[in-house]
Amino acid sequence: MEAPKKESRLTAGSAQFERKVLLLSIFVAGLCSIIYELLIGTTSTYFLGDSVKHFSITVGIYMAAMGLGSYLSRFMKQHLVANFILVEIILAFCGGVSVPVLYLLFSWDVGYMAGMIFCIFIIGVLTGFEIPLLSRILSDEVALRENLSNVLSLDYIGALIATLCFPFLILPFVGLFKTSLIFGLINLGIGVINIRFLKDRIQSQYRRLLRMGLWLTGVFIALILLFSNALLAKWEQGLYTDRIIDVRQTPYQRIVLTKRKNDVRLYLEGNLQFSSLDEYRYHEVLVHGPMSLSGPVGNVLILGGGDGLAARELLKYKSVQRVTIVDLDPEVQKIANENPHIRSINEGSLEDSRVNVMNEDAFQFMRSRPEMYDLIIADLPDPNNVSLSRMYSKEFYNWVHSSLKSGGIFVTQASSPLFSSSAFWSIEQTLRATKFVHTYPLHAYVPSFGDWGFVMASDRQLDIANPDLISDLKFLDKGQFASLFTFSTDHKNAKSEVNTIDRPILSKLYHEGWKQWK
Repeated sequence: MEAPKKESRLTAGSAQFERKVLLLSIFVAGLCSIIYELLIGTTSTYFLGDSVKHFSITVGIYMAAMGLGSYLSRFMKQHLVANFILVEIILAFCGGVSVPVLYLLFSWDVGYMAGMIFCIFIIGVLTGFEIPLLSRILSDEVALRENLSNVLSLDYIGALIATLCFPFLILPFVGLFKTSLIFGLINLGIGVINIRFLKDRIQSQYRRLLRMGLWLTGVFIALILLFSNALLAKWEQGLYTDRIIDVRQTPYQRIVLTKRKNDVRLYLEGNLQFSSLDEYRYHEVLVHGPMSLSGPVGNVLILGGGDGLAARELLKYKSVQRVTIVDLDPEVQKIANENPHIRSINEGSLEDSRVNVMNEDAFQFMRSRPEMYDLIIADLPDPNNVSLSRMYSKEFYNWVHSSLKSGGIFVTQASSPLFSSSAFWSIEQTLRATKFVHTYPLHAYVPSFGDWGFVMASDRQLDIANPDLISDLKFLDKGQFASLFTFSTDHKNAKSEVNTIDRPILSKLYHEGWKQWK
């Protein structure tokens, strides 16, 4: 494939220029390879949860595959530039379409993990070829020591830039689907630059084949990118039974709002947060449960709850003077204020003068213990990954305890005591392992969720037999209230464990439970 020319026949200027082209290739290759790894790990975390598990699988298989690729590169003894360009073409195709393929497998609900592992393995093997090939191509121009230091340093710098740009710029502004396609084209650009400026190192017949490969791959990826909005809309609509009326990708999550007749539903990362038809059941238990047992409450903290629905219920009490909402994603608050459907449901609660919304991480917020509250409500997403699991940990609950006034009440949503029984009782047992003296597990049937659980905790014994419920509630009355604390035999305390930051077992229990029902 390559003409048997000696570097000595190159002028000093052309040799230096070719070296710059190869060094640029190393930098871009390092940038693209780490982006592919981040894309696959993030996509799998979004779809399946459990970030530690999926990023561990991604990194482990990727590194092993890179080692295999590096080993196999020794058998490429000739035609190094042509082989390098061929690797970049295949890598651009595999990396570029990796996320669209994973989206497709997820929508078909078939072979996702196998597809994920295959993508990681192929991309890792191809990436493993890059540094050995580039090092050998450069070996005639500079000493081995300088050559290796240049190659590795540029590759690592590219990886560093990728890891810094991915969470802050690429993901929130471009999204997973388009990012893989764009970096596939960038990866392909390495081949284009090399075949353009190092063409004298490749025999003419192979140049034609490589150019054809570059064109076909580029056109294919570009066409998918061109129609990506339509493809994404069709794919996303296929995941939901109802019509999508709003979609937003944020640095933290994907927000989807659907509507069918009078049923408006909010999804975060594909997980249902509420249905307008029955959300009042959930929020009446979450809010009026502790409020009916606490006496006059002035200062309330809501962790999560950026949709304003829990705040809506709290504002029904004249004694409530201040409601602080700590929700990480400002887009949730934005959609709750701007979307007419959500605004109608929350009754404009977020714009009430008594409500203050803070866009902060609940874990860090509670760690700082800003002030004392009469009531703290945790309306947080389910603990389906380790990051969320820490908001259900013993350490976190002790911080909550330290921020409650004497006799104050804490309540948290706790997933389903039926569908994820071990996770539900782990949350209850974790609270019992903290400084709280009394815990009160309770549950209610919410049609869109099924049987749903909550846990209240306090230092004083609560008189659950005599709740002081306000009037005009849609779901709760005194008789219904008593039933919240009654569990059937198949709901009763399952043997479980305490969830801590050091040993976050809750997300594992959560997935093990739900797996049986899906």
